[in-house]
Amino acid sequence: MLVLPLLLVALQLAGGASPAALPVVINTWAFRKAAETAWRVLQLGGSELDAVERGCGQCEIDQCDGSVGYGGSPDESGETTLDAMIMDGNTMEVGAVADLRHVKNAIGVARKVIEYTKHTLLVGESASLFAVKMGFPYEDLTTQESLLVYSKWLNQHCQPNYWKNVVPDSSKSCGPYKRPEKVTSKEEQNISERNVHNHDTIGMVVIGRSGTVASGTSTNGAVHKIPGRVGDSPIAGAGSYADSTAGGAAATGDGDIMMRFLPSYLAVEYMRMGTDPTVACQKVISRIQKYAPNFFGAVICANTTGSYGAACNKIPGFTQFHFMVSSPLLSQPTEQVVDCI
Repeated sequence: MLVLPLLLVALQLAGGASPAALPVVINTWAFRKAAETAWRVLQLGGSELDAVERGCGQCEIDQCDGSVGYGGSPDESGETTLDAMIMDGNTMEVGAVADLRHVKNAIGVARKVIEYTKHTLLVGESASLFAVKMGFPYEDLTTQESLLVYSKWLNQHCQPNYWKNVVPDSSKSCGPYKRPEKVTSKEEQNISERNVHNHDTIGMVVIGRSGTVASGTSTNGAVHKIPGRVGDSPIAGAGSYADSTAGGAAATGDGDIMMRFLPSYLAVEYMRMGTDPTVACQKVISRIQKYAPNFFGAVICANTTGSYGAACNKIPGFTQFHFMVSSPLLSQPTEQVVDCI
C-alpha cells in the first residue's frame, strides 16, 4: 500500500513533477510535531487557519531549535522578542505582530489581529498590551539558555553583530556605537553566520480539501539583532503569502536580505501563471542570488491542486534543505529534502 506514496516522493526528490493531492500541509525544516499538529487539526475538521495557528504554535511551545518561541535568539540587550503572521487566502486578510514582548503565543496574537481589529500589523510593547487585552498571559520570554547565549556573546566582544560603518570598530567592540564623522566605504560581508543548525523561523502553508489556502510564520528573529529589528517573517509577501486562487508560499533564512524581494508573494504569482511549485521556488531563489549570491535562505511552495516543492540557496555548510509534508498520498507527515541550487 505504501508503494505509490514512496514512488511519488522519489519522483519529487529526483526533480520530477511534485505529487498532487488535497489537503496538504507543508512547513519549513524538519519540525515534525508542528506538521503532525497541523495535520491533526485538519483531520478533526478544523479550518486551514486553525491548522496554521496550531501548527506554528506547536513550534512556539517546543522552542523549535531555539529559533522559534520564547528563550531563544536574544537581541543585543539580551531580550527575546517574537514575530509572527497568519494569512487567509480567501479574504486576503493578514494578522501580524513584530517585536512582541512578554507574550509567548505570537501566532495566536497574530490571529487575533485579524479577528478583532481592522489592522494588519501591531508592533512592540503596544502589541503586547493588545495581546493581554485578548487574554494572553504576560510572561518572561528569557530563559537560562538565552541568558547563556547572551553572556557568551558578550564575552566574545559581541561578535557577530549587525552594525557597520560605526565607531568604535564593531568587529572588535561591543560599543556603544555612534556614527563617524566620515563614512569610509567597506565591503559588506555577505556570507551569513547562520546555517542549517542555526535557522530562524517556521513557515507553514495549509491547503484544504477545497483548495482554500492559509499560511503563517513564527520566529524569535536573528540572534544578537539590534533591538527593534524586524525581519521578513511577519511581513505579508515576504515571510509567507496565501491566495486561494493560486497557492501559498513561505520563506526562511536571512530575513534582512530576503524581505527585499517579497519571495513568498513572487512564488505565488509564478504558480498563478502555471509554474510548477518546485520551479516557482527555484525562480525566486535565483532572483535573490543575482544580488546576494551568498545569502542563506529557502522557500516552500504549494499550489491549489496540492502539488508542492521547495528550493534553497547553496552556500558552505548549507547544501540541502529539509522540510515536512503531510498529504493523503503519505502515510504520515514526512520529512523531505531538496538539494540547494
